Amino acid sequence: MDKQTVSFRLESDKVSALDALADSLARDRTYLLGEAVQAYLDTQHWHLEQIRAGIAEANAGQVIEHRKVKAMAARWRRRK
Repeated sequence: MDKQTVSFRLESDKVSALDALADSLARDRTYLLGEAVQAYLDTQHWHLEQIRAGIAEANAGQVIEHRKVKAMAARWRRRK
């Protein structure tokens, strides 16, 4: 896969923590940043898919009535 250089500012305490983690894992900063970006992208992709699926369900009429949601929430509160 083709790679590009990306530059951005980061607080010095975060850079220090990143470097400490990289040392403890015997990895370099670039590897950890790549892993972090991939995890972020995966999470955002999943989140957008869930939103799209929810919108499709709502458009198809697959929703729960408000009174039923309130009743479920009331049961959850009583379980505590």
